Amino acid sequence: MTAANTASQSPTERRVSARVGAISESATLAVDAKAKALKAAGRPVIGFGAGEPDFATPDYIVEAAIAACTNPTYHRYTPAGGLPELKTAIAAKTARDSGYEVEPAQVLVTNGGKQAIYESFAALLDPGDEVIVPTPYWTTYPESIRLAGGVPVDVVADETTGYRVSVEQLEAARTPRSKVLLFVSPSNPTGAVYSREQVEAIGRWAAEHGLWVLTDEIYEHLVYGTAEFHSLPVVVPELRNKCVVVNGVAKTYAMTGWRVGWAIGPKDVIKAAANLQSHATSNVSNVAQAAALAAVSGDLDAVAKMREAFDRRRRTIVRMLNEIEGVECPEPEGAFYAYPSVKGLLGKEIRGRRPANSVELAEVILEEAEVAVVPGEAFGTPGYLRLSYALGDEDLVEGVSRMQKLLAEAE
Repeated sequence: MTAANTASQSPTERRVSARVGAISESATLAVDAKAKALKAAGRPVIGFGAGEPDFATPDYIVEAAIAACTNPTYHRYTPAGGLPELKTAIAAKTARDSGYEVEPAQVLVTNGGKQAIYESFAALLDPGDEVIVPTPYWTTYPESIRLAGGVPVDVVADETTGYRVSVEQLEAARTPRSKVLLFVSPSNPTGAVYSREQVEAIGRWAAEHGLWVLTDEIYEHLVYGTAEFHSLPVVVPELRNKCVVVNGVAKTYAMTGWRVGWAIGPKDVIKAAANLQSHATSNVSNVAQAAALAAVSGDLDAVAKMREAFDRRRRTIVRMLNEIEGVECPEPEGAFYAYPSVKGLLGKEIRGRRPANSVELAEVILEEAEVAVVPGEAFGTPGYLRLSYALGDEDLVEGVSRMQKLLAEAE
């Protein structure tokens, strides 16, 4: 049953609301779950699907969580918007890492970055408001926008520009209903990093037209080579009063399972989002918040070691992917994803099958090479694959080697 058909039913006939029925499952989590299920069944599947570091959470963070478990204060409800000491530490960490000076009252602690994104859009959007979304996009962005009543408007960039959109493209997408620009650098799924000049040009364009900006900075510490991270409200300070910054501990500190993120923005927007959270989930787990407090208050030695490993894997995976005929993979400058074009392989015969799109190609790769990748359709751009290189060096080389062997048969 399609969303359109569901919406046409009477309320008594409709088992699932049209709003929620239209949501797609997270493609990245679905691929990861399928890979894990196959591995559990005894198949030697190598998964490039999930975007999470393969490192353990640093010991001092785990120890802070263990100590929190024994503190009776954390056995009770705490403020829905976050522990006051964590909000203060997040404000200090933000000033330290990006130069963005904010007050604790501008911080909302959430159950992971996804909740921060949804609640921010819910606080900003009215039905029909448009959000300009540089594409390829992370799968959750458009779903969060739709759930909040907004309309995502895709602005597509491809490998010829390193997956970076231009001001001219953004302006062409702007309409009288445009309210928010989504800006992500470093990017998931492409690894694209915008230069300071590009960040400034885009920020000034948004300010000129009175647009809000939601900027996701969760990969701020994962940049490589000569690339540098630049926080948009720092580069364009006139946007401070119309900008929401989303971040979290997941990627920097290898804490994806701890589920602690945050949103930083103008006090009225943060207060509105906190009111929503007070009814949706109340406070984030106090033990996880205590762990996050230790993380953001500590140094960045752990992420420096992870970044060194990711950089090594980044160069390896790009080299190996570009050795496959029909594959073109720009070098990502941030995050931990490669996003190769596989359009040169579509329609070619591979072991008796002719994949017509990247969904079918991903299925062939999983079934024939036992390698799990995410098709570009999940990110708004068919004809591509996303591979996370946040996995061990040996598995990475083995997985791409299997792909090389399989796809060399394409004819």
